[in-house]
Amino acid sequence: MKKTPLLIACLALSFLMTIPAVSGELFKWVDDQGQVHYGDSPPENARLKRITGKVSSYTSVSVEDFAYDPGNITKRKRSKGVVMYSTSWCGYCKKAALHFTKNNIPFTEHDIEKSEQAAKEYKQLNGRGVPIILIGDQRMNGFNATAFDRIYYAKS
Repeated sequence: MKKTPLLIACLALSFLMTIPAVSGELFKWVDDQGQVHYGDSPPENARLKRITGKVSSYTSVSVEDFAYDPGNITKRKRSKGVVMYSTSWCGYCKKAALHFTKNNIPFTEHDIEKSEQAAKEYKQLNGRGVPIILIGDQRMNGFNATAFDRIYYAKS
């Protein structure tokens, strides 16, 4: 009976247990020009406000019905285009934007860390991660090209 696979598995598990857990903090600050910024690494002399709650990338995709409500999402109308709430550091957001561009899919992107209005709308959407992608009457939390295409092209 070979013990090598068991030994390798035990060594790998013990190695993984030594890696510390990493979590980030989100801060809000105002620059000298009065611009509001959000991020995980503020400048040294910034007036900081620690943001409670975390914004992270969705690790799995979920799709749910979504109804445009002018009282909820200010000045947004039902659109054939795609609306995406994102952050600059989100890899899934970048993949989604690239997919939309490559496939000539019109979209509007709102960075929730660079726009107070986008942050407000994200909060009204009960956002817990990015990207949030609105496609007509569907909301996709996260991004998967196959799942997106299924919804988008069914609406066309």
